[in-house]
Amino acid sequence: MSDPYEDSPERTFAALPPARGRGFAQTWWGQAWLKALEDAALDSEQVRTGRRLARVGAVGAVSVRPGRITAVVQDRDRTAHRADVLLQQLSEDQWDRFLDMAVERAGHIAALLDREMPPHLVEDAATAGVELLPGLGDLEPECDCDAWDHCGHTAALCYQMARLLDQDPFVLLLMRGRAERELLDELQVRSVPRAETAPVRDEPYEGVDAAEAYAAADILPPLPAAPVLPGEPGQPPSLDTEAGPAPGVDPTALAFLATQTAREAHRLLAEALRPGHEAHPVEAELTAAQDAVRLAVGAPESSLADRLGEGSGRDREGLGLGVRAWEYGGAASLDVLESEWTVEAETLARARAALESAWEEDERPRLRASRNHWTVVGGQAQLRLGLDGRWWPYRKERGRWAPVGPAAQDPATALALAEGHE
Repeated sequence: MSDPYEDSPERTFAALPPARGRGFAQTWWGQAWLKALEDAALDSEQVRTGRRLARVGAVGAVSVRPGRITAVVQDRDRTAHRADVLLQQLSEDQWDRFLDMAVERAGHIAALLDREMPPHLVEDAATAGVELLPGLGDLEPECDCDAWDHCGHTAALCYQMARLLDQDPFVLLLMRGRAERELLDELQVRSVPRAETAPVRDEPYEGVDAAEAYAAADILPPLPAAPVLPGEPGQPPSLDTEAGPAPGVDPTALAFLATQTAREAHRLLAEALRPGHEAHPVEAELTAAQDAVRLAVGAPESSLADRLGEGSGRDREGLGLGVRAWEYGGAASLDVLESEWTVEAETLARARAALESAWEEDERPRLRASRNHWTVVGGQAQLRLGLDGRWWPYRKERGRWAPVGPAAQDPATALALAEGHE
C-alpha cells in the first residue's frame, strides 16, 4: 500500500534546544496556535506535561507536511513515542479566495516574505471565508501511546511547533496545504493583469412586496445570496461645502466619527458573515468611557484626542495607555489595565499551580503578589491575571505600569513578552 503523503511537500526541522527561561511563543500568531491547544485539551495536566517535555528538549526533529506534523517525543524515562497533530487543509476554493485576496494587497505577501504574519492578513483572509489560524478543536492529536485526547507527547509537539511558527509563518501555510515556493508561483501568475467583465442587467430589479413574499413563501424562489463583503470600509461623504457648520457642530469631529463608524460597521458585518458566528456570545455594550478609548484607537488629531480623554476620565498619557490596552485585547484588556480584583481561593490555587509549572524550580522568577498582580521582585516586569484566567504582560514605563502584549494562557509566555520590551 502506498504512503498517502508520498507526493506531498514536506519540510523537516532539526530538534530545537531546550526552551529554559523563555516562553514558547513570542509572536501573536504563535500564541494563537498555543491557545487552540490549551483551550481544547480536556486534561490540563497533560498540557503541563507537554510544556515541561518541550521545555527540556524532549521533542526530536519535526516533520511538517500538508495536514500533519510529526515528531518523536521522549518521556522522562527516555521512552520514545511518535506523536502527530493534524490540521485540516484548505480546500481548492478557499485557496483561490486567499490567493485572490493576497494579490489585491501586496503588503500581505511582503510581510510573509519578512517572516511576519500581520493581524490584518488573517482578518482579511477570514473576511474572505478562510481561517488560517487553528481554532478550538482544530488540532487533532494522534499518538502511539493510545491516548484519545491530547497527551503530553502531542502537547509537547504543539509547543515546539509554536517556536517554529515564530520563525516562519509559511510553516502554517504548508500545514494548510501549500508550500512556500508553490504559493509564490501561484501569486506571480495571478498578479498578471486580467480583464474583468461584469454582467449588465437590461432592466432594473424591482423586488417583491414583503407581505406578498411572506404569504407565498412556499412558491417563491429562494432568496438571493448575501452580497459579498466589501474589501474596505466605505468612505463617508465629504463635509467640505461652501456653507458653514450649524451652531454646535464640529466638522472635524463629525468627519472622524463618520469614518470610525464605517470601520466599525465593516468589522461587525465581517464578524456576522463568518461561519459559526451565531454560536458566539453577544458582545457586551461598552460604557461611554470604554467607547471613548475605542474611538481614540483611530488616531484622531490632538484636539479630538483631548476631548476623548476628557470623556473617558483620563489625561493624555492615561488615554495612550488605554489605547495600547485596547489594541492588545479590547474591553477585557482595558479592564485589566484599570481594575484590580481579589483572587478567590480556587482561582488563586490554579494561578499558583500555573506559575509553578511554567518554569523549572531553579529558574522560576521571584514574584510578589498583590491581588491579581504578580510583580518580578527587583525588576520592571509584571503579570496580571484576568478574570478569564489568562495572563497579561506589563512593564513599568516612566513610573506607570503599561501593557506590552496580548494575553497568554502560559505565564512564562506573558513574562517573556514583558521582559522582552526593554
